[in-house]
Amino acid sequence: MKSIPLLLALLILPFFAKGQELPLLKISPDNRYLVTEDNQPFFWLGDTAWELIHRLDKAEIDRYLQDRADKGFTLIQTVILAELDGLNTPNAQGDTPLIDNNPEKLNEAYFELVDYVVERAAELGLYVGLLPTWGDKFNKKWGVGPEIFTPENAETYGKLLAKRYQSHTNLIWVLGGDRPIENETHYEIIRAMASGIRTFDEQKLLTFHPVGGKKATDFFSEDTWLDLDMFQSGHSRLAKDYQFVLDARNASANRPVINGEPRYENIRDRFWENSDYGWLDDADARIAGYWSMLSGAAGYTYGCNDIWQMYDSNRDPVINARTGWQVALDLPGSSQMGYLKKILSALPWQQLQMDQSLILGNNPEDESYMLASRTEMSDLILVYTPTGSPITVDLTRLNTKTAEAYWFNPRNGKVRTIGDVETNASRTFTPWANGWGSDFLLLLVDKNASYNFSDFMD
Repeated sequence: MKSIPLLLALLILPFFAKGQELPLLKISPDNRYLVTEDNQPFFWLGDTAWELIHRLDKAEIDRYLQDRADKGFTLIQTVILAELDGLNTPNAQGDTPLIDNNPEKLNEAYFELVDYVVERAAELGLYVGLLPTWGDKFNKKWGVGPEIFTPENAETYGKLLAKRYQSHTNLIWVLGGDRPIENETHYEIIRAMASGIRTFDEQKLLTFHPVGGKKATDFFSEDTWLDLDMFQSGHSRLAKDYQFVLDARNASANRPVINGEPRYENIRDRFWENSDYGWLDDADARIAGYWSMLSGAAGYTYGCNDIWQMYDSNRDPVINARTGWQVALDLPGSSQMGYLKKILSALPWQQLQMDQSLILGNNPEDESYMLASRTEMSDLILVYTPTGSPITVDLTRLNTKTAEAYWFNPRNGKVRTIGDVETNASRTFTPWANGWGSDFLLLLVDKNASYNFSDFMD
């Protein structure tokens, strides 16, 4: 009799081994955000792990994915045909992705590892923003290449991928890959790949990862396959992430907009210029994140120079990578992204409206530029100060006579009570620290509202 339970266990085990099935994501009714199938808000908190599939073995993949899940990330962006000689340098298991570098001939051994990443991510509650290829495979530019795509084989490749991953609900397809679209053939390749994917997969969301300083809609604004607008604000402290969001939201066709590649932690500021601007740090990651989300983005993707390339001492560093990826997992910016998601998720963040008229006085558009947002009911105001500058707020805009004021500390995820404030005039709020790295989020809430910050108190 003991053999029957054992047989049942063996039969059931494969179903559990595939992990949980995450709900498909869709566009919100207002076309501005992402929600799950049952209309629950989805917070895209991504991480750039471009070389994950190409460079890590299964144990290392497990370590990376578990770390990001533990820190609150919801999505991992990675690439099948990777940038760093992803066609001819084998992965950690010794396999290359294509037979004879032909997009119409997938190497099953390589794709078993792709399968593993997708399924392991699902087990941990993570979505995958999956790039079929890096852009140098259709427009080499500064990359390794080679250029292998034509419109014809791009469509076939899209069909092969979509058919293979049709049943996986935790995928978002991301075309492009950090290269400009410079001629009609480039357009045809991307559109053909999208068409191929749509042949077998009409449910999963599709977007495009553009070159630095551009949005997906700069190239494909009229294309109906483009569900999400994505921009790369780039690796510069001068980048105004909020402006990309505002430009996208002013487009004729409303789409959710994602900051898919902002300034990375632990990378040289404007590394492509022949000047020394120092290194970008965790404050840069936070500023880009809060600027993006408070201006109306549907999501934000953190990045680290050491992690996107999975750098270790046995590899040649790219863009002056200086910290092994295993250690870089614990750089402060990644944990602080979880704090960003946690505080906004405690609020009706998809109802927020950027409103700079709430900020009174001087607010120059430099690295200290303050950003304000409020709910339509005006029972909640958020104001972000990147360098701890004092904030003068028009409190008369709050729909209450008395408000509760709090500081949220983006470095440790904690809330500090300021106290009750009357709303019959403006008031200046001064953080307890200022200068680079001293950013704060001011929370002003209606006392009668149901906002609860007890989970954020020491």
